[in-house]
Amino acid sequence: MDHITVRHIVEAVSGTLLCGDADTELKHISIDSRSMRGADLFVPLIGEKSDAHRFLVQAMDNGAAAALTSEHEAAPEGFHGALIQVKDTKLALQTIGRCLRARLSIPLVGITGSVGKTTTREMVAAALSAKYKTFKTPANHNSQIGVPLTISEISENDEIGVLELGMSEPGEMAVIAEIAAVDSAVMTNIGVTHIENLGSRENILKEKLHIQDGMKAGGILFVNGDNDMLSTVHAKAGCHTVRYGLGADNDYRAEDLSYPDGFPSFTMVHGEVRVPVKLTVMGEHNVMNALAALAVADAYGVPLADAAEKLLEFGGFKNRQQIYHKNGYTIVDDTYNASPDSMKAAIGVLSSLPAGRRIAVLADMKELGENTIQFHREVGAFLAEKPVDILVVYGELAQSIAEGAKRVKPDLHIVSFEEDEKEDMLDWLDAQIGEGDAVLFKGSNSMKLGETASRFISVEKTPTSSGGK
Repeated sequence: MDHITVRHIVEAVSGTLLCGDADTELKHISIDSRSMRGADLFVPLIGEKSDAHRFLVQAMDNGAAAALTSEHEAAPEGFHGALIQVKDTKLALQTIGRCLRARLSIPLVGITGSVGKTTTREMVAAALSAKYKTFKTPANHNSQIGVPLTISEISENDEIGVLELGMSEPGEMAVIAEIAAVDSAVMTNIGVTHIENLGSRENILKEKLHIQDGMKAGGILFVNGDNDMLSTVHAKAGCHTVRYGLGADNDYRAEDLSYPDGFPSFTMVHGEVRVPVKLTVMGEHNVMNALAALAVADAYGVPLADAAEKLLEFGGFKNRQQIYHKNGYTIVDDTYNASPDSMKAAIGVLSSLPAGRRIAVLADMKELGENTIQFHREVGAFLAEKPVDILVVYGELAQSIAEGAKRVKPDLHIVSFEEDEKEDMLDWLDAQIGEGDAVLFKGSNSMKLGETASRFISVEKTPTSSGGK
């Protein structure tokens, strides 16, 4: 935050200053009493299991300059700094986010979708950085709480911002969109992530389209024209629709797609403009993400050749299809989270890798609702059509992946482990993974498959031939 004082916050939230100096300058907002960077406003949130108001004094001791409270009429013992009384700290945080957004003059690009939000955010930011000082959502601050925190970090030196906007329940995107008030938005796809909470893909689409709620007239909605749910979507009245994808009807499309060394290479085509593009992240899905990034960059006046050059610098990030070459074998760590679409994309990456054997270690996909068994079986059937030599399934739901694969390819080598057999799985993998193998680890974050992947990324061992010891 720039040029923000306690007085500004009090006025924004219609609060009462219980103590402290109204002219105290504030630079950051924190919801973690243990983490302060100096001149912070601490916002204590009330959760299902804990109430952060009990950490008010700790927050001040750790460097906060001010705090909100909805539970005090006066400063608690030991408190020092400014204390602002509000009715609801979460709502106050969102109000602060809206007020800070209103002070910004730079354009903001919103990114949403069932899968691929974070990678697309990173690619869009990379492409825009060819011309602008570009701000992007830090970490995964994409929620009703995270978006206000994100906006508070945009500085007066930034020239454009890329915000990831996520949702998992009805009504959430409308709240976030009002806070962010983006100037343009990207919708990567509509899948089945969070379908357990939203009921259907149609409901997910309806919810995601609320990203336009704060968009001004003349804004642009960039949509994946190859996605069955987005191919016929149009921006709200007064705004424009731009489609990207592999299909010939898209405004920005990829031609001459090939995979030298496993990495995508293609020609981006827009009207008469043709730009060669190479990526250092694998998979056809990243071609789609790159097309979105180039479409956004073009809309904001970035020379497409320069934007494409910046995309070449993007190499992905931890637990999202990161590829490691260790001990003579290759590990694909894609354990951040999982949905049917992202599972299939990861299997596609594994299939494209040169390897003696390809081994897929797949765990449960969560929050898929009443059709979860069918979704897992579909992933298995998809895998069975690919050049995968061994399927390892981990968890109760993942057994359905094995079922789906077995139906299509009865002779596929499948090994199954329940969730309480993690050590057995580790021992089996340790004995089996050998030189020349390529191994994919993929599952919902709650399955903690990243810990297993890390074991094989970090441990040095004497290479063995495929098949293990």
